[in-house]
Amino acid sequence: MENKGGRRMETKAYKGIGMEGALARWYARVTHNDKPEFQALARRMAEGLAHGASVLEVAPGPGYFAIELAKQGGYRITGLDISATFVEVARQNAQQEGVDIDFRRGNASSMPFADCSFDLILCRAAFKNFTDPVGALREMYRVLKRGGKAVILDLRKDASRREIDAHVDHMHVGKLNAAFIKVTFRLMLLKRAYTREDFERFIGTSGFPKFEIGDAPVGFEITLIK
Repeated sequence: MENKGGRRMETKAYKGIGMEGALARWYARVTHNDKPEFQALARRMAEGLAHGASVLEVAPGPGYFAIELAKQGGYRITGLDISATFVEVARQNAQQEGVDIDFRRGNASSMPFADCSFDLILCRAAFKNFTDPVGALREMYRVLKRGGKAVILDLRKDASRREIDAHVDHMHVGKLNAAFIKVTFRLMLLKRAYTREDFERFIGTSGFPKFEIGDAPVGFEITLIK
């Protein structure tokens, strides 16, 4: 597939389980146990972020990170997710926590935002599921302000079974849920994950002039600067 400029676009059909309805609500219940992780990530992302900064979370799911960041105070936060169920759940969660976040439905590769709208973008545990990864990166670049930062946290393709099992065991989700999650990692998520070389290739056509790919538990932490 090529774009109007003749450059090849890398896309893939989504072969995973659609995160809607009962499955999305199950995921919301299970990941709620990761609250300390979301709190720590929110504190880390808030470092150096100016009061009043605009933040976009791409594919926020139930909205836990965005909510914890909102509790830090003083930011304008938006969440964009393709799942109607997740948007509904995230709005309910934000209301219960008493924070103001603009959760809306939309596609990561065709964002409904103006150019240069955000100071910070975060995408956690979702990038591997995007049907148009290069398109998503180009949209992140477009809507990010000059000097702004995008952070992608996601699974790496060569994560070992031992690493995955240890990661899931620390999630404290119960034996049945843990078994299901481990099988999902091995049979679906690893197949959709990318290598370091994949990310370097994607980023090379995205427009970002500066980036760093660091290691994270079972994955990568990728920082991109516009």
